[in-house]
Amino acid sequence: MYQYNEIDQTLVDERVAQFRRQTEQFLKGEISEDQFRALRLRNGLYVQIHAPMLRVAGPYGLFNSTQLRKLAHIARTYDKNYCHFTTRQNVQFNWPKLEEVPDILAELATVQMHAIQTSGNCMRNTTSDHLAGVCIDEVEDPRPYCEIIRQWTTLHPEFDYLPRKFKMAVSGSLNDRAATQFHDIGLHLIKNHAGEVGFKVIVGGGLGRTPVIGQVIKPYLEKKHLLSYLEAILRIYNLFGRRDNKYKARIKILVKESGLDNFSALVEKEWLLIRDNNELSDIRIDAIKAQFAPPAYDNNAEADKSFDQRLQENKAFATWVKFNTAAHKIAGYHAVFLSLKAPDSPPGDITDVQLDAVADLADHYSFGEIRSTHRQNLILADVTQSDLFTLWDKLDALSLATPNIGTVTDMICCPGLDFCSLANAGSIGVAKEINEALDDIDYIHDIGDLKINMSGCMNGCAHQSVGHIGILGVDKKGTEWYQITLGGSSENDAAIGDRLGPAVAKDKITKAITTILDVYIKNRLNDEPFLAMVNRVGVTPFKEQVYADS
Repeated sequence: MYQYNEIDQTLVDERVAQFRRQTEQFLKGEISEDQFRALRLRNGLYVQIHAPMLRVAGPYGLFNSTQLRKLAHIARTYDKNYCHFTTRQNVQFNWPKLEEVPDILAELATVQMHAIQTSGNCMRNTTSDHLAGVCIDEVEDPRPYCEIIRQWTTLHPEFDYLPRKFKMAVSGSLNDRAATQFHDIGLHLIKNHAGEVGFKVIVGGGLGRTPVIGQVIKPYLEKKHLLSYLEAILRIYNLFGRRDNKYKARIKILVKESGLDNFSALVEKEWLLIRDNNELSDIRIDAIKAQFAPPAYDNNAEADKSFDQRLQENKAFATWVKFNTAAHKIAGYHAVFLSLKAPDSPPGDITDVQLDAVADLADHYSFGEIRSTHRQNLILADVTQSDLFTLWDKLDALSLATPNIGTVTDMICCPGLDFCSLANAGSIGVAKEINEALDDIDYIHDIGDLKINMSGCMNGCAHQSVGHIGILGVDKKGTEWYQITLGGSSENDAAIGDRLGPAVAKDKITKAITTILDVYIKNRLNDEPFLAMVNRVGVTPFKEQVYADS
C-alpha cells in the first residue's frame, strides 16, 4: 500500500497544528460558530446530536495493522471503545470531545492518517473495489489510480470550495463492486479494440434525495489524460454548478439540466485548453504502481489438502467459507470477509478489542493489510486456504464470523436518530428488530443474495435508493415512518428502486420486511434471486400483501 513521502507527512502535520490553533481560538470565543463551522468541516468534524462526530479518511478502503491499532487506541482513549465503518470506506468516531479532536488528529498523523476533506464542499475520499488487486475478474488494479487521484485532489486550490461535495469511485473489474454509476464521477478500467487499457468515464451519478444513474461521457480515455480530463469536468462544475440551492447543487443536477451533450461539449472545450500541459506520465504511473506490488505469495499454497477435508467434516466452517470468502487470483488463497453485522451489533460498528485482534490476525494471516467495504464490513484479502479454518475459529470467538455476507442481514445502515442531527427516524433499532425476526440462519441462506439498505433521512448515506430492498426513514408529525422501495441495484445492472406504496409505521416495518421475504419465497421460480423476481413481476405482488391489513 502507499506510504507517505516527506511532502505528505509535512502537509498532514501542518494541518493538525493549524486546526489546533483554530480550535483553541473557537473555545476562547475569538472566532464565531459560523467561522469555525467551515474550519471544522474541512477537518472532518461534524456536530451531531450528542457529541461531535469525527470522520477519518480510509483512502480507497485500505488500512494496515498499525493504523488499525491506532484506531483501537483512539476508541479507548477518546471515544466509547468503538468506531464505525461507513459506506465510503471511512471511519467515524461518534463521541470525541471537541477540545480533544486536535489530539486525535495528531495521533492519526503518526500513522499516516488524517481527516482532511472527509466533509465539506470538496472532493471527498475516492473509493474503489474492496477486492482490488486480488479478484479474478480484474482488468487492472485500480488502486494506483485511486492514489494518483487522492494526491491530485488533496487541497487542490481550484476545487477546495465546490458548489457541493464531490465523490469519485474507480473500478478495475468486470463486475462493479464500487457503485461507480452512482458517483459524481465513476471510472472503469477497460480495454479498447486494440487491447490497450484506459478509462470509461461516467458522470452525473448520485444518491440522496434525487438518485440518478450516471451517464457515460467518455467511452475511452487514455491513461495519460486521466487528471486533465477530471480537471476539465471539475472546472465546468465549479463554473456552472448551482450555488443558490444546496439541494440542486450536485453535478448530477447540472448534467441533467444541461443535457449530457451540452455538458460534454463544455468539458471537451475546457479539456483541449489544458490536456497537453497536464499529462500523466508512464514514469509517474509506474512509480505509484510499485507501491502496490503483490506481497510474497506462497506458490505452493494450493498444495495443502486439509482445507478440503475440513469442508467435508465441519458444516459450520463450510457455510462460512461459502458466504464469507471470495475467490482469489492466486491459487490456494482466499479473500476473507469479516462481518460487522453480528445480530447484536449495530451494522458497521467494531470495538477497540476487536480492532486490536483484527490487526493481529492481519499480521499473521494477510500480510498486515485490512480493507473496508462499501457495505460496512472488513476484508483480509490474502489468506491461504490452509489458514482458513484457524482464522474462522478466531473470528468466531470475536463475533466477526457471522456467515451472512451478501444476505438479508448484511444490511447497510446509517446511524439514524441515535446519533445524526439530520435524521428523521431511527435505523439501528430497526435493523436490530429485523435481525431478531430473521434469526434462522438456514432461512437467511435460502433467501440468498438480497441486499437491504436503510437510511434515516433523504441524504441516503446508507444508499437506500439502490438496495434490493430500500428503507427510508421519514418524519410524520413527530413520529417515525418508513418508505420501502424494491428493485434497486448499485452493480452492473444499476437501478433505482421503485416505491412500494405509502410509508409504514415504525411498529409495522419489520412485519412489512418479513412479508416481502415470504412473498418472494412463495413466488420465485426455482432458485431465482430476489432482484430477478422483482424485475420479472414488479412490485404489485409485494404491495398487495404488505398493505393487505392496512
